[in-house]
Amino acid sequence: MASADGDGRFLLNQAETLYNAKIPEPLDPAGLGAFLQRRVAVYDKDRDGHYNLISALHKALRGSDPQASLYYMARMLTAGEEPLYVLRRLVRFASEDIGLADPQALVQCLAAKDAYQFLGSPEGELAIVQACLYLATAPKSNAAYVAQKEAWKSARETGSLAPPAHILNAPTKLMKDIGYGAGYAYDHEAEDGFSGADYWPEGMAAQDYYRPVERGFEREVLKRLEWWEKKRREVRGE
Repeated sequence: MASADGDGRFLLNQAETLYNAKIPEPLDPAGLGAFLQRRVAVYDKDRDGHYNLISALHKALRGSDPQASLYYMARMLTAGEEPLYVLRRLVRFASEDIGLADPQALVQCLAAKDAYQFLGSPEGELAIVQACLYLATAPKSNAAYVAQKEAWKSARETGSLAPPAHILNAPTKLMKDIGYGAGYAYDHEAEDGFSGADYWPEGMAAQDYYRPVERGFEREVLKRLEWWEKKRREVRGE
């Protein structure tokens, strides 16, 4: 019972695990012990244990605690969680909670996925550990996540508005005659490669979905946005 953390269901669940695994050849005691090391008994993947631990992992990552993050991820993987599920959650975290504060976060996660698929378990699990630690120690920003929600909301509310005519292609004479493409400013030909044109539909004010934070690489992105806004005002004489 001690090996079951006081859970009387341990032996039953381990027996169920062995039955469902359909191992093609008998295991010796050492092999059986290694297989059962993945303690599914204290982690029902379709019940609260699964959701509680993935929530704990996500919160620890967001809180920039690499030690706790690694612990909760270890709890999941040693209990038999599918490594690709963990990797999917890490990839999502990279975009939702880090974004452009560290653009390499997403790259690290996808590289970990490739490494795991190439190496398999247990060797490939070290790549998952590396991705987890990278995410936990990276600067955090949910600016991209917030921007997506706000942009999607706008799209649903204004989905019938046409783009301004000057940025529409005019493959036919009729389209040219009604103003498609008229007055389009090709940014590469403008000073500093920036025309400052208005790209919003007529009747819709410019929106401010993406608001970078003063952390990590987004500090540089914020400088770019501020520079472009200054140039935009100069072009428009504001």
